[in-house]
Amino acid sequence: MNATTSNNAEPMVRIRGLRKAFGEHVVLNGIDFDVQPQQVVVVIGPSGSGKSTFLRCCNGLEEPQGGRVDICGRTLVNEGKMLPEKELNALREEVGMVFQSFNLFPHLSVLDNVTLGPRKLHKLSRKDADVLAHDLLKKVGLSHKADAMPGSLSGGQKQRVAIARALAMRPKVMLFDEPTSALDPELVGEVLQVMKLLASEGMTMMVVTHEMGFAKEVADVVVVMDGGGIIEAGDPQMIFSNPSKERTRSFLQAVLTRQ
Repeated sequence: MNATTSNNAEPMVRIRGLRKAFGEHVVLNGIDFDVQPQQVVVVIGPSGSGKSTFLRCCNGLEEPQGGRVDICGRTLVNEGKMLPEKELNALREEVGMVFQSFNLFPHLSVLDNVTLGPRKLHKLSRKDADVLAHDLLKKVGLSHKADAMPGSLSGGQKQRVAIARALAMRPKVMLFDEPTSALDPELVGEVLQVMKLLASEGMTMMVVTHEMGFAKEVADVVVVMDGGGIIEAGDPQMIFSNPSKERTRSFLQAVLTRQ
């Protein structure tokens, strides 16, 4: 946890008036939010509340119709106008994204999955990229799998490779979209452990998750979403022990009873 982050710092992510609809269905209804450098923000809420769409708007995977998103010091979108594609791709190199479904290249080894980005986009030599990848695989506990093919890995191992691959681009912020929800329950812990390590090292993170234990333990700020908006946000202790909104209370009661 990085509760000591200065409030005077320029936000790593700044969101104002974010609006997104699919046809008539409004998914995000005017969201304002800041993420400070080194902060871990965990977004929770019922299915269909707009959590993943909110996250995907932060790196241009979804195009909002209204509002503004600034990330890593650049304006990603302003009132429906996105960064041009070349600049957008450059910005995405600074914004690591980890999805529910791993998205590894099945025909490449674990090592080559991790080195592909740095070699192609940062023009690293094979040797330097391999050194970087081996360091990152060690960080996620998979040094012994460098030469393995993705098909031979468990879901938890695949997701840890996906995290290493995102880190290989040396991002300034990491976005995690329900990174454990496709995993068997016994594999969830190994992925959360890597995410806790990143948080302890000061990585700025936005995490959409159903893992309430992770939110309690690691988040600096917990954001509760419902119906396309943020209904409350604050210190995890406050959100879990004494939420101000009835909707938060009923959601947490339902979720924590199941866990």
